[in-house]
Amino acid sequence: MRSLSLSAEEFRTLAHRLSDFLAGYLEKLPDLPSYPPGIRGDDTERLFTGEIPWNGVGETAVEDVSRVFEFARPSSPRFFGYVFGSGEPVAALGDFAAAVLNQNATAWRSAPAGVTLERTVVKWLGEAIGCGGFSGSLTLGGSSANLMGLCMAREAKAPANQSGVRGGVMYCSTEAHMSIAKAAALLGLGHEAVRLIPVDDAFRMRLDALRNAIEQDRRGGKTPIAVVASAGTTATGSIDPLDGVADVCEEFGLWMHVDGAYGALAALAIPDAFAGMGRAQSLSLDPHKWLYQPAGVGCLLYRDPVDARRAFSHSGEYARSLTDDPIEGFAFFEESMELSRPLRALKMWLSLRYFGMKAFQESIAEDLRLAQVLAAAVDEQSKLERLAPVALSAVCFRFRGAEGDLDALNRAILKRVTQRGRVYLSNAAIHGQFALRACIVNHRTTEADVREIVSEVLAAADEVRA
Repeated sequence: MRSLSLSAEEFRTLAHRLSDFLAGYLEKLPDLPSYPPGIRGDDTERLFTGEIPWNGVGETAVEDVSRVFEFARPSSPRFFGYVFGSGEPVAALGDFAAAVLNQNATAWRSAPAGVTLERTVVKWLGEAIGCGGFSGSLTLGGSSANLMGLCMAREAKAPANQSGVRGGVMYCSTEAHMSIAKAAALLGLGHEAVRLIPVDDAFRMRLDALRNAIEQDRRGGKTPIAVVASAGTTATGSIDPLDGVADVCEEFGLWMHVDGAYGALAALAIPDAFAGMGRAQSLSLDPHKWLYQPAGVGCLLYRDPVDARRAFSHSGEYARSLTDDPIEGFAFFEESMELSRPLRALKMWLSLRYFGMKAFQESIAEDLRLAQVLAAAVDEQSKLERLAPVALSAVCFRFRGAEGDLDALNRAILKRVTQRGRVYLSNAAIHGQFALRACIVNHRTTEADVREIVSEVLAAADEVRA
């Protein structure tokens, strides 16, 4: 046997041991601290760095996985930081199976079942959120989907693949995700090519300001390319006026890309809030957020595959398909920036078929309801102040029951909340004010978990002030 060979019985033993440990972890997960207590950087360095293990330790390596879990941030029902899904376990089994199968899901001929699964899942996602007929592919996450969507926009409106970047500008709100500016840099347009459009009192892009910015750029000899509309901003969950943005894009002949990494899947539960989203040319969304999938699966949807091939098709002879059959000749690498691609679809296909899309729809609706429960609980507390409307499931607020520097006080409260380990919150800047931020995208969260946020913040405030 070769040095890396493992018998079926050895694999079965290791897999059973690991699955037993993981089942035990899931069983105790609701009672774990929301963040590892007392964790320090030198702890993780001491435990997980070291010299190259030239000689293996065998089963001990599997046993040591428990240490990784001990020093990891758990997917607790009281984790409310960031916009990050909760890792649904049936999908995790799909990830395990996909890793054993180990397909390169780049073309039908290299992964016949896997590529068919991905095209099917992408179709399901488009139909579920009101974008039936769109094509697309699964990506590493929302940032890569936004990059690809804007690359398609650039090639459609200011082609650069053949002779290089010739300029061009794009538009998004001041609340847009940082990946938009990063995409502009990676595409050779530069940060200065991104026009940040002011927002209204509900943190939505102002259409009058958008139209004025486009007209000004045209008068100045610039080449407007695309408008990025947010379907759920990271800080507050605000949704830009998608129908209005689509009207402006049609008026000026611009590409409309929707960054729906956070919110687009909420269209399953509240479709009216996303009216106009289906008019976009491209759209990003993240199943590893509001489909609760294990991390590493975003999605780019686009109206016309021709636009994707214009942007990404550049195949060497060694990769060229030898058939014109629309199924057997299909290649994701002709419509994506990736060549080697993992089988991302299996976990989602398994998860969606196991529970049914309706179960996810109901869970998203419950997350939205819990956000309103939290908003009401904050509003009822005289010592707390909500700083933004709650359009989706992000609730931004602060402690105000004291004199002095409220930003410094709330920073200290956030640190203390984390140390107490009962809930985990993140932060945001709202009108220049430091805000505590709770975001609910967790299939494990209950109303009791959400109500604990208020009591924990008040308790932490008392401790800080004492």
